[in-house]
Order: sequence, then structure tokens, then C-alpha cells
Amino acid sequence: MKSSTKDKTEGKMHQVKGKIKEIVGKIAKKRDLEAEGKVENLEGKVQEKIGQIEEVVEQ
Repeated sequence: MKSSTKDKTEGKMHQVKGKIKEIVGKIAKKRDLEAEGKVENLEGKVQEKIGQIEEVVEQ
């Protein structure tokens, strides 16, 4: 698998996990879990963008 595809896939996975943690944190009123979810979601978005950039550079 190309590194660009891997980064995009892992980025999406982190975004989903982050969103789930964020929602669970809100429901359970656990601000630390909610914040952790927001950070993971943001990291996933960054990783996905890196994958998109790598894909353009590879062409």
C-alpha cells in the first residue's frame, strides 16, 4: 500500500475514533475524554491531509 493511501486511511480512522470519544465524553460529562477525542479527530485530519499531499507529490 502506498504511504499516501495509508496516511489517508489511518487519518480517517483517527477522525472516527476521535469523534466517538468526543461524543461519549459529552454524554458521560467527562471533559478529559471529550478533549482527547477532539485532539485525536484533529490529528486524523492532519494525517489525512498529509496523505493527500503525498499523493500529489508522487504524481
